[in-house]
Amino acid sequence: MATDDQIAFIVDDDERMREALSELLASHGMRAIAFGSAGDYVSADKPDVPACLILDVELPDINGLDLQRQIAAGEHPPIVFITGHGDIPSSVRAIKHGAVDFLTKPFSDSDLMAAIDAAIAQDREKRSERADVGALRQRYLDLTPREREVLPLVVSGLLNKQAAAELGISEVTLEIHRRNVMHKMAAASLADLVRIAERLEIPITHSRRAGGSGA
Repeated sequence: MATDDQIAFIVDDDERMREALSELLASHGMRAIAFGSAGDYVSADKPDVPACLILDVELPDINGLDLQRQIAAGEHPPIVFITGHGDIPSSVRAIKHGAVDFLTKPFSDSDLMAAIDAAIAQDREKRSERADVGALRQRYLDLTPREREVLPLVVSGLLNKQAAAELGISEVTLEIHRRNVMHKMAAASLADLVRIAERLEIPITHSRRAGGSGA
């Protein structure tokens, strides 16, 4: 029985291939949704679960490689290309732009399933990362405006005295804001806060300067 915790999207204009792939996936307990064109796939509502996209290169409305390029900027499942007319430049282009595999028909069931498993594992990891970053971003939004000013100064390595001077506040006030930032961001150490700032891509516009003392 197919489970709903993962899915494979199939985009191939050959109905027999779509049916064969759907049956293969069903035999491995995986749900599949098949489309005959790129347009049908793009316009369809898709379950929000770990997934992969099994994509034929030659489609009636657009080349699969062009579809890969068009959807690259958004969140889309990792792609496993299948084609009856494989060539080295196409495979290189596909892999260079993030495809998990590029299989030439006829391919073995085991090769396809291995590629699908790798693609879904990759999607699970990406989804976990997005969820983690989303939680961090919400913590950042919970900071006060002043705390958001303090955070980049702290992670840049400025001493408390230097950061306080930058903001025109006392060292004591700076230290209070710093503790609040650490607490709200759930950072166990300064190094942890630096990693969080990097994941959130918070711009660091200052660098530690010599002179002065601080905590």
